[in-house]
Formats: sequence, C-alpha cells, structure tokens
Amino acid sequence: MKIKSFEFNLRELAGSMGDFGTLFPLAIGYLISCGLNPSGFLVMMGLCNIVTGFIYRLPMPIEPMKIIAIVAIAQHWTPSMIYASGLGMGIIWIILAITGIIDWIARINHTSVIRGIQVTLGLLLAIEAYKMISTWWLLGITSILIVLLLRQNRYAPAALVLVTIGIIMLTKGQFNQVSSPGLSFPTLTSFSLKEMWQTLLLAGFAQVPLTVTNATLATSSLIKTYWPEKKVKVKQLAWNQGIMNVILPFFGGMPTCHGAGGLAGQYYFGARTGGTNIIEGLIEIVMGLFFSASVASLFSVFPRAIIEAMMLMVGIELTKLVKDVRPDKDIIPMIITIMVALVTNMFFGFLCGLIANYLLPIFLKGNKK
Repeated sequence: MKIKSFEFNLRELAGSMGDFGTLFPLAIGYLISCGLNPSGFLVMMGLCNIVTGFIYRLPMPIEPMKIIAIVAIAQHWTPSMIYASGLGMGIIWIILAITGIIDWIARINHTSVIRGIQVTLGLLLAIEAYKMISTWWLLGITSILIVLLLRQNRYAPAALVLVTIGIIMLTKGQFNQVSSPGLSFPTLTSFSLKEMWQTLLLAGFAQVPLTVTNATLATSSLIKTYWPEKKVKVKQLAWNQGIMNVILPFFGGMPTCHGAGGLAGQYYFGARTGGTNIIEGLIEIVMGLFFSASVASLFSVFPRAIIEAMMLMVGIELTKLVKDVRPDKDIIPMIITIMVALVTNMFFGFLCGLIANYLLPIFLKGNKK
C-alpha cells in the first residue's frame, strides 16, 4: 500500500499540536522575557514548517534550540543577540554537513545509545510535565484522561479537544487580552559579528552536542522507527538546520532545530504526513500576520496543565522505545547512557554510552578466557 505524502484532516491538525508541550514554554519566554517580534517569530516558524513539510513529506517539528532559549530567557538577551546566535548555529551546522563530520558521528553511533538518548528525553519531559501538572491536578488529570480516550479518535482527536478546552477557558476571563486583528509583517533585523561570537560562548557551543544527539541522530532514528520505508539521513537534517538558521535570523526568526521529542509528540497525537507541517505553518503565519499584538499575552495565560498533560504522555511514549533494544547486548550501554545523561547532560550520556558499547564486548570476551 502506497503511503500518502499529504493529508489534511482533523487527525493531522491534532498532530500539528502534538509538539506544543516543547514549544509553548520557550516561545512564551522568547516573546515576553526577550522581546522578540511576534510577527517575525511566528511567520518565520510557519514558513519553515511549510517548506519542511513539502521537502520531507513527513511530520518534522520545528523547535527552539533549547539550551540557547533557556540561557537567553534567563539572562534576558536582546533580540539582536538571539538573531546573532541563530546565524552562528547555522554556520556551525553547515560546516558539520559540508565536512561530513555529522556522517562520521552517525557511523560510530549505536542503536542502544540512541535509544538511551530518546528514553532520557522522555523521562525529562515526563518529570517536567509532572511538576507543572501538580500545580493544577484536576485539569491535568482530566487532560490525561482525554488523551487516553480520544488520542486515536478520527472525529474528535485528543489534542484538538484539549486546545479547544483551553481556548474556551480563556474566553471566561482572559480573552479580553485579544486585540483586534491587524496586519503586521516581519521586519529586517540587524546584529553584529561580536554578538554572534558572544552568544556562541554563552550558549551556542553548549547547544551543539544536544542538537547532534536529539535533533539530528535521535530524530533520524525515530523516523526510521515510525516510517521504515522513508529514510531521512542525518546529513540531510544537518543541512536543513544549517540553512534554516542562516536565513531566519535576518527576518526575526529564532534559532531552530528539529527534535525527537517534538516528532514523538506529533506522531502520538495523530501526525502521519507532511500535511501536519503545512497545517501548523499556515496557523502560525495567520497568527503572526494578524494577531501578533496579542499572541504573547495569550500564550502566557493558556492553561499550562493542558499542555503539560500532553507533554507527560509524549514523555511516557518515548520511554517505551526501550523495548527495541536487545537485552543481552544493548541494555547496559543504554542504561549507562540514560544514567549519565540524567545526572549531567545528553552529550556526556552519549559519549559514555558509546564508550560502553565498544568496550563492553572486549571486557566480556576477556572474562571468558
């Protein structure tokens, strides 16, 4: 049976909302704490989603680079610093693609390590979501039950129902923050090379290992798991991330990447084709062009328990990938990857898991003699 490249239905619409759990908190921080122009932020993200949907003909999340976003929000970077960091990351990713370094990293990698990274991401998402849900138990538990009951419903998909509930809740007290629609276009931005180097030192170089492991290697592996007939190479993802980030900063876009967590969220809530990206992209462009004056305040008051309940279920789903590892050969490197990544970060988890994967057979062979 031929797999469809594009579908436009309620299931794909629900899937387009599946990565909101990883997108919403950082988007709010960028807009409110750093003062990014909502029009440029949303329109550029929307265009990226549409182009990426046509290129891959698969769901492919467009997400903020998390370490850069967290540092920028915590330190209240200026918009020009954020744009400069995006260009710096774009140049780094083009270098990784041109030199073939990303291919070499992919070749020395192993399934047990990638699964360890994906399970770690799932645990981190679930833990963070649990913390947020605990502040509003009733809505959180109700949202989880809706996910369990309606996730595969064709006529009332869970993500669509939950977002609708959130919007209804806004109308009961916060919807007065919505301004009248007004046309607003992204503007050309400016920044300096000094800012680019400064932001690379502050967060950019620390971002590279996370993007290599989660946004590139783990995303490519997850695509192979969900769509075995459609292979997306890590070099292709590297090129895509490089090109996005050398263009978007000049029009108000944030530093972007892909991500296994976002992809798992989209798939979990129904995304199966490139139609998901096109739907999400059109929504973002409309919001950026016509509602940029009120989007930041709306994002900030949207019921977080709903988003975090979605994120919790995605995190749990990612941890289920542990079933793919071979218990006799892969379990120890995977456990080492998870433990080190949770205690330190994903890059060190990746390195330690990789070392364990290559040294463990030698150690076991020596003990047999």
